[in-house]
Amino acid sequence: MKQIPVAILGATGSVGQRFISLLDQHPWFKVVALAASDRSIGQVYSKACRWVLAEPMPAWARDVVIVSAAPESIEARIVFSALPAELAKDLEPQFAKAGFAVCSNASSYRRAEDVPLLLPEVNADHIALVREQRRIRGWSGCITTNPNCTSTGLTIALKALDDAFGVKKVFAVSLQALSGAGYPGVSSMDINDNVIPYIGGEEDKVEWEPRKMLGKLNSHKIDLADIQFSAHTNRVAVIDGHTVCASVEMTHPVSPEVAARAMSSFQAHASARGLPSAPNPVIVLRDESDRPQPRLDRMTGRGMTTVVGRVRPDPLFHLKFVVLSHNTIRGAAGGSIYNAELLVSEGLL
Repeated sequence: MKQIPVAILGATGSVGQRFISLLDQHPWFKVVALAASDRSIGQVYSKACRWVLAEPMPAWARDVVIVSAAPESIEARIVFSALPAELAKDLEPQFAKAGFAVCSNASSYRRAEDVPLLLPEVNADHIALVREQRRIRGWSGCITTNPNCTSTGLTIALKALDDAFGVKKVFAVSLQALSGAGYPGVSSMDINDNVIPYIGGEEDKVEWEPRKMLGKLNSHKIDLADIQFSAHTNRVAVIDGHTVCASVEMTHPVSPEVAARAMSSFQAHASARGLPSAPNPVIVLRDESDRPQPRLDRMTGRGMTTVVGRVRPDPLFHLKFVVLSHNTIRGAAGGSIYNAELLVSEGLL
């Protein structure tokens, strides 16, 4: 396959940096443009960006001159958006109208009826909304989104359980990493020796987004899954890796052993399995009493695999367990890249 030219919007931010790192030597995609805010335009990337990842900045990115985040400034077929939601709301439709496929990490269009909210392991069939989106909006490009980074691992685990047993209620408590707040993010004076039991807008996202992803494609829209959610979201002093403690009620009781087997054997739809970013396996089950842990388990499957542990009976519901997902890889840049691969494989580019 000839490499497809792609661009990154918001390239100097922490998620933009993760896009650059993950797209380095990608077999399908070649980064041809980096876009950022007005203050960075015209500078080479290495001067405009304060690189915060542990991995070194790829050599090819260092001397790339940053351009404006505008369709007329970029010659690419796919645009990866790491823009803040308030900017994405205006800019992403401009790119879609101009014929670009926008794979967005922003929250601006996750609730739009004609925009797929994608986890290819969970709902690859929802990619069909792209055709309806183009028909309704009259543009040749498209917008696809990936979910909130806390919704990601939880939804993947719930998909395995819902397929096997049916899920009715979910109570979830998150322990969210600092990188989820971007850079510079949370002040050290606020997070050291502390847990912050509030993250603006997060609880609403965790309670709604899984219902769209676990919902059914019905003609030209998604029927939300009939599952009740209650979420508490907390910021903790961890760099990368969101942990979620979940209690789940299903249509009928199921033993932890049977539920664990359903999760560990879960496979994505065939259309999503062989893509370059596809996690294999989708879910890893840890049987140690104190796992998963962010520091030890977040890079499982190159950061794309969901890790589940402590599967046990719940005295109020049926089952409880712990989920870990790498928030800036599977829950952000890696998720958008996986969505772009699905677009290509389904002939929707």
